[in-house]
Amino acid sequence: MAKRALWLLAGILACSCGYFKEEEQPKAVARVNNSYLQQEDIKGLVPPGTPKEDSIAIVKNYIDHWALQKLLYDAAVVNLDKEQQQEFDALVKQYTVDLYTKAYLEAIVKRSVDTVVTQQDLEAYYKENKDNFKTTETLVKLRYIRLPKDFAKFSTVNKRFLSGSKKDRQALNDMALQFKSYAFNDTTWVDMDQVYGKLPFIKPDNRDKYIADNLSYQYTDSTDVYLVKVNKVLPDNRVTPFEYIKPTLEQLIINNRKLELIKKFQKDITDDAIKNSKYEIYK
Repeated sequence: MAKRALWLLAGILACSCGYFKEEEQPKAVARVNNSYLQQEDIKGLVPPGTPKEDSIAIVKNYIDHWALQKLLYDAAVVNLDKEQQQEFDALVKQYTVDLYTKAYLEAIVKRSVDTVVTQQDLEAYYKENKDNFKTTETLVKLRYIRLPKDFAKFSTVNKRFLSGSKKDRQALNDMALQFKSYAFNDTTWVDMDQVYGKLPFIKPDNRDKYIADNLSYQYTDSTDVYLVKVNKVLPDNRVTPFEYIKPTLEQLIINNRKLELIKKFQKDITDDAIKNSKYEIYK
């Protein structure tokens, strides 16, 4: 009986030692109050091949930043009034809801939206909304060539440039590698920023001298000669040409489809919840 009591006492003592022994933490690299930074948290922090000294500095900076954040957070919990903390908690909950719902809707849209926009779609949308599309800057149709001043075949190039015939344009295209820069497509609208970049002698304060309908001229600076033919100029606050705004129209149509899809999905999911008694309003 005594022997049995001794074994029982030994078992109680063993359990007591285990009970009072401090709980062993996972492999931590730092602690702030009751928060621990685990080795797992800093895996992949240092890029492969980083020198030892730099690796130590990277890890140390990360740990210091983590510790500072924890210290500040713990101090904020103690010192900020409860109303403010409740306000922050509500904001965090709402942000979580917004983040999840936004990601879910984006996934639905990405999977379901029709991204094929036909020429007919573009033209119909433009016709219906063109009065809403006004130019915010001057647009220009022009062609130009930039040549060295001593270019050997200048007369030939100039003659073909002014001609503008299909044959002469092809001949200029064949010679294009000899030009410093050029643009032959004078049926495409470009904005003035592009003009300023290609023809640097044109400035906002002198552009009326060089940019006008059906204007042809040569401009010579210290090293180069510019041949310029302005086809058409469209001032700002006019209806934007279809060709110029076409890429924007395509994106607008797709965005509208996305919005319509989201509205339909939101309605469907709400109607379905009401039908299946998942959503009800108490009166």
